[in-house]
Amino acid sequence: MAVENPTQETIFDYLKSAKNIAVVGLSNKPERTSYQIAKLLQEKGYQIFPVNPILAGQEVLGEKVYGHLTEITEPIDIVDIFRRGEFLPEVAQDFLQTDAKVFWAQLGIENEEAAKLLQAAGRKDIVMNRCIKIELAKMDDN
Repeated sequence: MAVENPTQETIFDYLKSAKNIAVVGLSNKPERTSYQIAKLLQEKGYQIFPVNPILAGQEVLGEKVYGHLTEITEPIDIVDIFRRGEFLPEVAQDFLQTDAKVFWAQLGIENEEAAKLLQAAGRKDIVMNRCIKIELAKMDDN
């Protein structure tokens, strides 16, 4: 069963109101999609917070890389996830330990177990299998 995403209008609202975006699974390789999208987010004026345990303490796109989502002390509006679907329940557990608002799994990534974990905890702002770059482009076209 696929996870039901919010309406297009709600997704636009998430993007319009967001300022801080944690990018889970951000790569330091410019050819990777996660890097390209994080760079675009910066260009669009968002503050990004890279999350990657392997790169923790380093810098990517001029920002300090955190080992875990729970280490970020700033308020997070969107958690944009570039990890394979089987890792989403683990990311969801971390997400629930924060005050982050929106759980967003990129295009091609979804996990029903993670969605159920979030919903059971009362967290309803869940987007899966949608690309934040595509959604931003749609918003710009409106």
